[in-house]
Amino acid sequence: MDAFLVMTGICMVFSFAICGIPFGLIISERQGVDVRQHGSGNIGMTNVARTLGGKAAGITFACDVGKGVVCALVSRILLGLVVPVGSTLAPTDPAFAAMTLVYACCVLGHVFSPYLNFKGGKGISVGFGAALGMYWPVGAILMAVFLLLALPTRFISLGSVAAALSLPIQCLFLWHFTPWACLPMLIVTCVVVWAHRGNIVKLVRGEESRFTINRQGGKTVDKGSTLRRD
Repeated sequence: MDAFLVMTGICMVFSFAICGIPFGLIISERQGVDVRQHGSGNIGMTNVARTLGGKAAGITFACDVGKGVVCALVSRILLGLVVPVGSTLAPTDPAFAAMTLVYACCVLGHVFSPYLNFKGGKGISVGFGAALGMYWPVGAILMAVFLLLALPTRFISLGSVAAALSLPIQCLFLWHFTPWACLPMLIVTCVVVWAHRGNIVKLVRGEESRFTINRQGGKTVDKGSTLRRD
């Protein structure tokens, strides 16, 4: 059990550090643009799309999803090596709580990036990726809920918040996670909703921006600040 607890801690720190890598900022800076100074100021896929176009946004999405998948899968392998006798990493087993702690660290690392003074993205892409690595049906439902609302409305924030709210509900009632395993999921939901608090206010007021892609691929972006908080 001691080895399992130590490995859980190592995987949590590893996941926080890796998922804190701000790929959206790195990709934008390679094009000579600081995405934090444009659009909503966020480093996520949506603001990258508005600022630099579809290609940069697609790469950002792939990297953010990928870092979540990698961290969750690597953690599952490492934890599987030291799992207590008689336990498994199945969702209904108490030991699975270790995986949900790792999942939470993936999202928290992205939202509170240690490389950006604990500021970062809003956690949806990395949360989707980490869910696929943790227990893929969770990730599948997150994406289904997101698409169900985001596609017809083009409000990325609406789909994101709805997906986040579905997380602890589906884990508890569909996949029968233990209460301890559901607690990190509830924390993630609260953090993601908090990260979207400005968007929620704008949705209520009817002022939220719909998803758009810069068709010029970033060529029309002014190097100066064009920051707007949406």
